Amino acid sequence: MASFSVSIEKIVKDFALEVVYMPEGESPIRIESVDVNRPGLNLTGFTEYFDKKRIQVLGLSEIGYLQKLPAAERQERITNFFRLKFPALVVTRGLDIFDEIKEACEENGVPCLRTTDTTSSFLSGLLSYLNVELAPRITRHGVLIEAYGEGMLILGESGVGKSETAIELVKRGHRLIADDAVEIRRVSNRTLVGTSPENIRHFLELRGIGIINARRLFGMGAVKITEKIDMIVKLEIWDPDKVYDRMGMENEYATILGIQVPSLTIPVKPGRNLAVILEVAAMNNRQKKMGYNAAQELMQNLGMPVGNTDVQNWALY
Repeated sequence: MASFSVSIEKIVKDFALEVVYMPEGESPIRIESVDVNRPGLNLTGFTEYFDKKRIQVLGLSEIGYLQKLPAAERQERITNFFRLKFPALVVTRGLDIFDEIKEACEENGVPCLRTTDTTSSFLSGLLSYLNVELAPRITRHGVLIEAYGEGMLILGESGVGKSETAIELVKRGHRLIADDAVEIRRVSNRTLVGTSPENIRHFLELRGIGIINARRLFGMGAVKITEKIDMIVKLEIWDPDKVYDRMGMENEYATILGIQVPSLTIPVKPGRNLAVILEVAAMNNRQKKMGYNAAQELMQNLGMPVGNTDVQNWALY
């Protein structure tokens, strides 16, 4: 799987960091690790397991420790620390930066940055940010819609009606995230987040009409930049020879980037109101996440145990 990176300039801009020193060069410094390090032990001389790809963050503890050292020893500790070669240094709480640190940054070409945020707050925000920016990702052909708080990834063959269904959902008050190309990122071991490539964001293609801009046509409330993917809906042309699930007793899943996502297959044929069906699917998915399954309740009302094959066979007719 391809690896990704983010430039230090983008981090500076997104976190409104103060630039104390930024090396000049043709190739920008890029961050490739989602982890961040507070180098307390490293400043004492313990450098085993040091990851050179991580941003280093100095907070009140680290600055306080250096402050209590004799000047000569402080100089030695800082010099040895910067010899480890890391991509950037950030000082939190707006703390004063030792001249020795500034000189070491200039000598080693390490950006020196500062924020007024507390160390814990900055670390939390930076880790979340890096997990998104550096997340493994793929692009899938489909539509991503948010309905009733559920992110629905609509998949299907070209011409099956994905965009038409999306525009109907937008008209009914739901929000469009992406049409045609959905960029999916794995931001944690359990979460997928979808967005649209920036150059086609908010645009929809409707056969017979052409390209429309959903944000300009329906307003800011009709669009969203990103959304967690809670379920997948596969649209396919109705096949009279195929048996479709009519009970919903067992959840089906599709795997994207190693994460299983609840999946439904919705047959498409004239007369079916797909927008209403997808609204119901979104609400039903929320109920299942809260522990309620209507099919199981029906079986219990009929006096049949969950998983009874007779009931499942009955549902086929």
